[in-house]
Parts: sequence; C-alpha cells; structure tokens
Amino acid sequence: MLKLGAVAESWPIAGSFTISRGSKTAADVVAVTLSDGTHVGRGECVPYPRYEETVPQVLAALQEARGRIEAGFGHADVAAIVKPHAAQNALDCALWDLRAKQEGLPAWRLAGLPEPKPTITAYTLSLDTPEAMGEAAARAAGRPLLKLKLGRDGDIERLKAIRANAPQCRLIVDANEGWTPDNLASMLKACTDVGVELVEQPLPAGNDEALRNMPRDVVVCADESAHGRTGLDQLVGKYDAINIKLDKTGGLTEAIALARAAQARKLKIMVGCMLATSLAMAPAFLLSPLADFIDLDGPLLLKQDRDSGIRFDGSLMYPPASELWG
Repeated sequence: MLKLGAVAESWPIAGSFTISRGSKTAADVVAVTLSDGTHVGRGECVPYPRYEETVPQVLAALQEARGRIEAGFGHADVAAIVKPHAAQNALDCALWDLRAKQEGLPAWRLAGLPEPKPTITAYTLSLDTPEAMGEAAARAAGRPLLKLKLGRDGDIERLKAIRANAPQCRLIVDANEGWTPDNLASMLKACTDVGVELVEQPLPAGNDEALRNMPRDVVVCADESAHGRTGLDQLVGKYDAINIKLDKTGGLTEAIALARAAQARKLKIMVGCMLATSLAMAPAFLLSPLADFIDLDGPLLLKQDRDSGIRFDGSLMYPPASELWG
C-alpha cells in the first residue's frame, strides 16, 4: 500500500512577475508525496488558470482519487486516475522519484534518457515598460540567454531598449498570445532586427492560422497551442518548435513521449516551466539532452527555494541532487 500526501504551498516571488495576461507575487503550487513506508517520492505542480485549473481543484481531484492511488498504480494509469493535468504531473513525477529511491537508480536511467549535464537556462525578464526592461536587461547582461516577456503595446521599444542594454546576450521572446495577425509580421521583423532567436506563442492559441507557412527569419515556438501528442500534427507548418511543460503534458512520462514525437516531426524543442520551485524543475531537467532551448529558471525568480534545491551558477543549471528528486 502507498500513502498519498498533497498540500498547497505558496512561494513568494522576488518582486513581482508580469506577463501579457497579468501579474503575480507568489508561485502557488501543490506538492505531492508517495510513501511505501520506507521511501518517499515527491512531485510538484502548478495549477494554471489559463488552462482552467486551480489549486483547490487539484487538491480535490487527488483526494477523490486517494483510494485508487494508494492501492498502487503505474505511469500508464495516471491520466485515468486524475483529470487535471497539473495533478497528473505531480503524481507521475512523485512515482518516478519513488521508483528511483526504491531501485537505487537515477530517474533518467529508469526513463531511458541520456544522463543530463549542466546546461544554460534562459533567464526571464518580466513584462514592464521599455525603460524598466532595459534596466533589467543591463542588470542581467552577464547571463548568456535572456527570455523577454512581451505582448503589449510598446514591444518594439522594449526590444530596442533590451538589446541596447544587453548587446552580447542571446535573446528569446515570449508574447504569451499577446500579438495579433495584423501586427505579427512587423513584430517578427522587429525581433529579427535585434537578433531574437525564438518567439514563443505570438498569437492566441485559437487564432494562430496566420502562422501557417508564413516566411520568417526567427523560430516560432508553440506554447499555449501545444500540450500533448494529440494535435501535434496540426502544429506542423505553423510552428517550428514546441515548448514542453510537464504541467501541460500531465507529467514526465507523457513529456518524454511528446519530445520523441516532436523530434520525429523535425520540430525543435524547448523545455519550459511554470513559476515554481526546484522540485518542479528537477524532472523537467531530465529532458534537457533532447532540447534546443532550456527555460527552467523558476527558482531564480523566487525569494527562496526548497532545501537541496537545484544548483545554479549564474544561468548554468546543474542536474538535481538525489536528495531533491530522482
């Protein structure tokens, strides 16, 4: 028999975090534990209102499924046990962690993945005025890869201010569905002009057909338009890459399958995250050997991370310690 634990936690952000849809001052997560009486596996998820998931909803779903979970389950059963994808993520990752501890093997080996190595993560600049984002870029100019939150009027001025203050940094952009088919071409050109390498979700997920076969000189990546393997074929021709987030796929198991399917379709891969602690980053980091871009900077944006959190040397991110996960 297994023993399930699930609690809501709130981790204050260092300042505030703003995207095109609004601002937040804390990372609200659900932490899950699975115990066999000897070993404890852990997982963490971020219920995301954009996908109509909330912390109370995830906790209720896990509580309702307690009997089924504690009777024992496998990775293939997770989607049938709980419906919210965030709940699936925490449960699936807790099971991977438990199995790693039970078998005395790293989770990456159990999952049949390459051993993850230290790698550069993007560092996110929150959406603000052009002046404020330029100042933030100056402070972060020593980091190799910056991710810029855009998606409101004034984005071209923001791009110019950021590039002027961080001339050596590689840049990627996340518009969070904030652009329109009417300004798409001009915004992509503005990104190309300052050397942006990738633009994430420029258009709303339900209104992105303008991207299909559109000439561009920058990689366009699906985020809100990309979840699991279902619908992946519809992205081909519109997007050049997909952002894989475990809270969208419902855990590491489906994320691995999605990454393999994306590779087969010649789509580039970004491994991304919601705003959360190192416990949420750890399983996602296992996908880093398969990815072209890593965006797992959640802990860097918090006032405080978990004990035994992932080690960051600037933007160089190290594999998680077994004390944390996997």
